[in-house]
Amino acid sequence: MAETIDITQMEPRVFGVVTTEGQTTTTHRVIVSDQILGSLDADMDDTAAQEALVRESVKFLLEREPAEEILDEFSLDEITNYFPEYPDEIRARMINS
Repeated sequence: MAETIDITQMEPRVFGVVTTEGQTTTTHRVIVSDQILGSLDADMDDTAAQEALVRESVKFLLEREPAEEILDEFSLDEITNYFPEYPDEIRARMINS
């Protein structure tokens, strides 16, 4: 897993993510969609909650694939296309965070 995950809000519901592991750095543009927000029972309207969701989602991805294989730009709801367990896992992570 990446040594560091830096997240910056670029615009409402859009975050820039930089992962660094050793000498390898990757950058990603992550969109927090209405669909993913609607699937979570928690209040996700504030930026801090959305940033936490992005962080946990990137951690989820890094547990399953190298950072270099993560898409450069994606919406969080697309993760389910590759990892069907994502909705249940992210819901549990957000409740426990």
